[in-house]
Amino acid sequence: MDKRRVAETILNLVGGADNVKEVTHCFTRLRFVLKDERIPKDEEVSRAEGVISVVRAGGQYQVVCGTKVQGIYQELEDILKEKSSGGGAPSGAAPTSPRRPIGDLILQKVAEIFTPLIPAIAASGLIKGLLTATRLLLERYGIDLAATDTYVILNAASQVIFYFMPIFLAMTCAKAFRCNRVMAMVVGASLVYPQMDALIQNTEQVTTIFGLPVLKNAWQIGSSVKVFSYTESVIPIILAILCMAVLERWLTRVIPEIVRLIAVPGLELLVILPLTLVVLGPVGIYVGNGIQYLYDTMMGFSTVLGGALVGGLWGVCVIFGAHRALLPIGLNDVAVNGRQNLLAFAGAANFAQGGAALGVCLKTGNRELRQIAASAALTASVVGVTEPAIYGCNLRLKKPMVCAVICGAVGGAVMGIGNVYGDAFANNGVLTVFTYAAYGMTRFAFYLAGIGAAFFGAAALTYLVGFEELPASDREQNGE
Repeated sequence: MDKRRVAETILNLVGGADNVKEVTHCFTRLRFVLKDERIPKDEEVSRAEGVISVVRAGGQYQVVCGTKVQGIYQELEDILKEKSSGGGAPSGAAPTSPRRPIGDLILQKVAEIFTPLIPAIAASGLIKGLLTATRLLLERYGIDLAATDTYVILNAASQVIFYFMPIFLAMTCAKAFRCNRVMAMVVGASLVYPQMDALIQNTEQVTTIFGLPVLKNAWQIGSSVKVFSYTESVIPIILAILCMAVLERWLTRVIPEIVRLIAVPGLELLVILPLTLVVLGPVGIYVGNGIQYLYDTMMGFSTVLGGALVGGLWGVCVIFGAHRALLPIGLNDVAVNGRQNLLAFAGAANFAQGGAALGVCLKTGNRELRQIAASAALTASVVGVTEPAIYGCNLRLKKPMVCAVICGAVGGAVMGIGNVYGDAFANNGVLTVFTYAAYGMTRFAFYLAGIGAAFFGAAALTYLVGFEELPASDREQNGE
């Protein structure tokens, strides 16, 4: 597949460079923000080479390309740069689409903020899972892996993305809110600077900035006390950079250009840092705690029901891109409690999609569909990327998608019975299963039982229920 040609085709079908306000990508999708979403014709885009499906969600026009998306995105980025530098795109502006609903705008910004961090979070989860598996294995032979330098270094590497989360989020927030990325990262780094962190966690000492009190607190979680801290926090930095973006636009408008280069970033820091420490940060922490309380209350009512809901509906959320909006809950869970079960239950959905794709592969007589389903089953179950399974076969055939939802709910309920938790925020696949061994082998056994029920149940149910076969392609009819 010529990725350059695929990128050019997709760009032309969505209305050309003049119709593209912004484009990003996740594991499997090109995510366009278009000036006029009425221009692209979904059927034409879906039929293009290298395209699996098209989704309109969260104010974005999402083109699902599968695991080849990164190469296509790089080519697309090069083409857009060439056109913006005068390489042939006409300069006329495309008509603007109607103002988006506020809900779509929020979903779009959440996706822009968290999607760039997913690969690093997934890599951290993989390292954490491998370390846990190796440590448990060596403990059986009396070897303490945790005392070795290698373990300490790799464990630190797996924690960096979470410990310094405010810095990474500051960068992605600045891009989403269109303000100075370096200054945003300075604000984030200030919150986790060791001396600052020590001041914030010293609840016995009163700290002020410009005479204003810096709010501190501590609260009870079970038998332990959690001290107010910005390390690993999520919401405070988002609020801070949102306010910084508004302030930056105003300062740029009112400050003379001759001093703007120094005055704007300097005043930003002098205003936003105190505002964050006195108001925005505490508000963000308490909002995060409130979200966590609601989530814990739901899980406390019934982890079986919670696991079934997440395991069953996660794949449906993926269709609309709404699963990105749930990621802050899991990240906040890690920040507050040092563990999470959201992605454990979502893992049931991932394996169910892979199992349903396997069922399609075993059942279908269409050679092309069999190849797509086999590849999708492997991608979903090994690395936890489900879009090829959802759009390549399960959703197209309808019944396999229903089977995946049912078995994902069953798998999530099994995990709920065992009260499964993981010690890292990891995309669910075979490569990261040991993330869920950190809290004991009993919970780990329930996790394995859950993903087993989801995967093999979906495969068997899809095979038994069946589906309406797709017509053979021209190439297959000709025996090619």
